[in-house]
Amino acid sequence: MRVHGQTEDVSGILRAPMGNPKISADAVRHVAKLACISLSADELARTERELDAILGYMAELDALDVSGVEPTFQAVPMDAALRPDVVRPGVARAELLASAPASEHHGFAVPRVMEGD
Repeated sequence: MRVHGQTEDVSGILRAPMGNPKISADAVRHVAKLACISLSADELARTERELDAILGYMAELDALDVSGVEPTFQAVPMDAALRPDVVRPGVARAELLASAPASEHHGFAVPRVMEGD
């Protein structure tokens, strides 16, 4: 199925019309590095095209006049039955920390996972 303004490439993936690139190969490499993903040259080129198309669609959405549209968080009305918030007794902090492998400053001690200070 094609949507207005899209073209289909040889892989069958729908693409936005070509224009000024929205993302560079260097930016894709940087994001891949942050995500700990290694990309071959072909994967880098394909990912750059796909991310460029996504960002192109976002630019099209950004250009729409939505001044008369009521803000919403759901596409369809939701009639979910929610239970009331009720405070209930829990397990004592000391009891929880006693079963932990390590504790520090009245909380669980865990290994550092982020680099830096």
